[in-house]
Amino acid sequence: MNQPTDRPTVSVIVACFNAAGYLRASVRSALDQSLREIEVIIIDDGSTDDSASIARELAAADRRVRLHLMERNGGPAAARNRGFDLARGRFVAILDSDDLYHPERLKRLVTICDAVDADMIADDMIIFDDENRSAPTFFFRYGRAANGAWVTLAGYFRESVLYGRHPNLGFLKPLIRLDLIRDHGIRYDESLRIAEDDELVIQLLRAGARYRTVAEAGYFYRKHGSSTSHRLSLVNVEAMVMAGARLAADLRDAPADIRNALARRNRALRNTRDFTLSVQALKARRPGRAAALAISRPGLLPLFGMPVASKVKRLFSRSGTETINAGPPRACVISNQRLVGATNGSSAYLIDLARSTRAAGHEPHLVQPSPALFGRTPFFRLRPEMKVFASHKVHGAMRIGDWMVARDPRVWGKAAIGIVRRMARRFGVEARWTIDRPAPYAITAPWTKADQLFVTAHARPNADIVIADYMFLARALPYVARPNAPSAIVMHDLFHARSGGFAATGDRDSVAGISRDGELALLGKADAVIAIQAAEADFITRALPDRMVILAPMAAQPVDAPQPGDAGRLLFVGSNTAPNVHGLRWFIDQVWPQLRAARPELRLDVAGSVAAAFPQAAPGVIFHGMVDDLAVLYRDAGVVISPLLHGSGLKIKLIEALAHGKAVVATGVTLQGVEDTASHAVLRADNADDFARAILGLTANDAPRAALAAQAIEAARVHFSPAICYQSFRDWLAGTPGRQPPHSNEEARLCA
Repeated sequence: MNQPTDRPTVSVIVACFNAAGYLRASVRSALDQSLREIEVIIIDDGSTDDSASIARELAAADRRVRLHLMERNGGPAAARNRGFDLARGRFVAILDSDDLYHPERLKRLVTICDAVDADMIADDMIIFDDENRSAPTFFFRYGRAANGAWVTLAGYFRESVLYGRHPNLGFLKPLIRLDLIRDHGIRYDESLRIAEDDELVIQLLRAGARYRTVAEAGYFYRKHGSSTSHRLSLVNVEAMVMAGARLAADLRDAPADIRNALARRNRALRNTRDFTLSVQALKARRPGRAAALAISRPGLLPLFGMPVASKVKRLFSRSGTETINAGPPRACVISNQRLVGATNGSSAYLIDLARSTRAAGHEPHLVQPSPALFGRTPFFRLRPEMKVFASHKVHGAMRIGDWMVARDPRVWGKAAIGIVRRMARRFGVEARWTIDRPAPYAITAPWTKADQLFVTAHARPNADIVIADYMFLARALPYVARPNAPSAIVMHDLFHARSGGFAATGDRDSVAGISRDGELALLGKADAVIAIQAAEADFITRALPDRMVILAPMAAQPVDAPQPGDAGRLLFVGSNTAPNVHGLRWFIDQVWPQLRAARPELRLDVAGSVAAAFPQAAPGVIFHGMVDDLAVLYRDAGVVISPLLHGSGLKIKLIEALAHGKAVVATGVTLQGVEDTASHAVLRADNADDFARAILGLTANDAPRAALAAQAIEAARVHFSPAICYQSFRDWLAGTPGRQPPHSNEEARLCA
């Protein structure tokens, strides 16, 4: 096997013994690191299952993977020592063969370690049950959960007490400078089959290592029936007690705080040994022996409460998790939209994709990890179309029938303040405090550790396939903790193109501004990208050639016949987003006065939450707000307008208008991506005078309006039927294999 010629930054050591069921996912999570200059050293410790064969496949597929076969089973300490011998990186990192890394973990730890001049660094862990019998948790508590902190030898002894008050730091998997290990001749104690990591850290701290922890969670610790790290046999505990006694003898001249902390730790080890003896006595039906041990060791009594507490905790935590059952494959959609039904374009599109998912034989589930989606609305009602999802979990909500109700009292407080502001404006009060500013969009809400844990708890069991709604939720994918599950991101819009359009007119996007490279970096985190229109699909195909691009335009269900409608009525439908607000304001300010001057009887109906941005209506403009059924408004309208000046993606309301058989006047921005299929069925106008003339021409004569309505419904039938629009998406669902190892020129150079 060719050896790397350049020194990698990190050597990841994976000690493996009979881990065939987990090894691929574990190594996949290491190879998916954003830090590419790594090597993965798999040490097979005499496995009797298919682990060695799987490791050979992984090494053949990616030259960063190296495999070493131990001559006999020596335990994890011996395997990791062999890994130390083979490692070539500046740093070494341990990855248990059943655990996972966050893709940013190594890059983040190396950066911080170099910045603060640490010798080793560890991050928080997410601990999850492979069979989902208990809810996942973070490892850190108290101060370490929120802030980085240094670890001294005395502090380490205080926080590595078996069954102590603090999380046991001995379970962490730090990144360590390899030169420190080799310069001091540090090795794992091969007599230990458990707590070997703990003993190694103590050696490093005694050698003067500077140890730092960081609050971010980057290590996913999997609990399952074959895990060894929480099996405390008497032999293992006795070995730990003996190691503690040897350590106390070595440190008899150490400062008092170190000796005192170690003494407390050793007492806990002895209590654990005697507790194990007591449990064995009870199992052997020797209650007298168990009672004698308990009386002689008062420190044992709290330990007897642990099994009961564990069962109670498991009982209550089950209510917050999903069960894993046999059945159809599950597709988990992760979204931070406030999804109540097909009330706006992006929601309607996502629900359509869920319907197609179900039609393809997959069971769609919906997980919404950010409580920010409530904004200032403390409750909302789910419409019947939401039943397409087999389950629907919203962080920070309780479900009562068809209602989602916010648990956070601050949401209720914000709602009350909003009511007071509106009442004040209604009574003529004009002051700064009465200005009602829109709540931030939840799809770009700050990401919290609680949100991350919510994804692990509720998405992981349902994520045979995972679909992120908007690129911003690419950050959720690692917390699903299933790196081999195929993933896709629903684009909706090409946001960097939107940003450029807003900048050109001096306006500001209501969602987010992002650069081209930033957007592509997020879209590239999934295996596939779902584009809503052809021009954007072509752009992503060129920009991300190693990612699958799925073109899935918004589908429509056309009405039976064209609907020319009432020549005196216009219709605009839109949500309260910046493209809709700016476009409608332009129309009311520059086009509407011309129309009213020519035809004073004209009326403009405005449907959707865009009404919130227009506290005062113009003459002849009627704001209806949210409308449960738009069919009546569409039927009666003579002309549907779409005066958008900014935006990207497929303008879903355009497709909806075509499907209702309507004459449409729209800007070129509205037609982006569907010029070839819809432009013949829409009158295009890009300035105020042309827009007004087009509308007046359609409202002055029924014949051209009826002809355009007929062309609209034909375009919807030919180009936007569900069978045509979602075929590529269904094909992807039907043939989604596990992820394949990526290769790059940089990796080839490193591993040549």
